[in-house]
Amino acid sequence: MDFTFQDLSGTFSVTDIAVAMALSFVLSAMIGWVYRATHRNVSYSQSYVQTLVVLGMLISLIMLVVGSNIARAFALVGALSVVRFRNAIKETRDVGFIFLVMAVGMAVGTRFYVLAIVAAVAICSIVVIMNRFNWFALNTQRQVVKVQVPSDEDYTHAIQDILIQHTDEFELVSMESIRAGALMELMYTVKIKKGHEPADLISALRERNHGQSVTVLTGYDQTDL
Repeated sequence: MDFTFQDLSGTFSVTDIAVAMALSFVLSAMIGWVYRATHRNVSYSQSYVQTLVVLGMLISLIMLVVGSNIARAFALVGALSVVRFRNAIKETRDVGFIFLVMAVGMAVGTRFYVLAIVAAVAICSIVVIMNRFNWFALNTQRQVVKVQVPSDEDYTHAIQDILIQHTDEFELVSMESIRAGALMELMYTVKIKKGHEPADLISALRERNHGQSVTVLTGYDQTDL
């Protein structure tokens, strides 16, 4: 039985390691800054961005270890299959950035340095451009209107008359009995006419529903009286 110690580090030089780690760090950090600069929602996580940078460097290291050895690749897949991640991804774009740093890390680890640099710069530039010019935004300007009315009478036609005056189109989504049957809550999706404000719609509706609650949900803002 042979117990000879064999070091396989000679398959790549210290220079290869230094270049891979440095380049993967720089490119992953650039991707992290692009993610931070283009993030719009309130779910931003510093820990997530730092993980992106570390992930890019780890993938580069893994690719250096695997190299062209198929046996190592299958062993690595088996080892990583036992890892379980329980943190839910908050946005679909976060998944895209994870795959981006993984791809860049793989390119650097397999010594496709030019490919990694060009791909990272090109994709990050596209992300910045899409964010800057707000590509693919769907500006339908639709709102949700919730109106509470007494349940002893049919207020549907009265409410719809107001919506006809203040909106280009509307649709009744739901009707719900609330407060032990004392009130009915009507929910509509509407598209408010140009020149009309949600406050105008609320005031008109409150004149018809005897001062009961009226709520207009407008994307990021909520007006409630």
